[in-house]
Amino acid sequence: MKIAASFLDIKEPKMEELKYLDSLDIDYIHLDVMDGIFVENKTYTYEEFYDITRFTTKPKDIHLMVSDVKKYIDEFAQMKPKFITFHYEAVSEVSSVINYIKELGIGVGISIKPTTDVSEVVKYLPYLDLILVMSVEPGRGGQAFIEESIKKIEQLYTLREKENYHYQIEVDGGINNETIKKCNKADICVVGSYITRQDYKEAIRKLRD
Repeated sequence: MKIAASFLDIKEPKMEELKYLDSLDIDYIHLDVMDGIFVENKTYTYEEFYDITRFTTKPKDIHLMVSDVKKYIDEFAQMKPKFITFHYEAVSEVSSVINYIKELGIGVGISIKPTTDVSEVVKYLPYLDLILVMSVEPGRGGQAFIEESIKKIEQLYTLREKENYHYQIEVDGGINNETIKKCNKADICVVGSYITRQDYKEAIRKLRD
C-alpha cells in the first residue's frame, strides 16, 4: 500500500518540516486544497502551496475541496502533479471535468463524501485513474475514521476486479496504524495528523508495519 502524506497539520517552519517529510518513506505529497466555500476551512493560495512544496521530490497528489473546480485545476496543473482529484459533489458536468484534467496529461480522480454512495459514480469509473473515498467529512484534519467507508472501498475493489477497470482506490481521513489495517483493499492511504503529531519517521514505520 502506498502512503500519501498530508502536511496540513505541520507547524512552522513548514517548508523545512516538509522537506524532511519528503525525504522519508512516503510515496506522495498530498495537498489539501480548500476554498472556504465548498468546505468551511480555507488553506493556502496556489502561490503559497507552490512556495512551500517547490523543493519536494515526491509526486504530488492534489485533492481539490473547492467549488470553482476548473480555476483550481488550471492553477495546480502547473505543478505537474501525479493526480488532481475533484469532488463529485462540487460539479454538475462531471464528465467534462474528467476530460479537462485528462487533456492536461494528469491523472484524474473523483472524491466522494461519506454521505455519497458508490452507485452515484459508477458510470464514471471506466474513465478514472483514481477514486478517493473520504472516511471523514472533508475540510478539517484529526477526525475519527468512519467505519462505513470500508464497505465503499470493498465495493470499488470488487467493481474494479469484475470490470477490469484501472483506477486506484485512495482513502482519506482518520488513518493511523490501526485503521490502515481495515483499508487493505485500498491502494493509497492519505495520512496527515497521525504522522505530523509525532515523530514522522517512527509513525511511517508503524504504518508500513
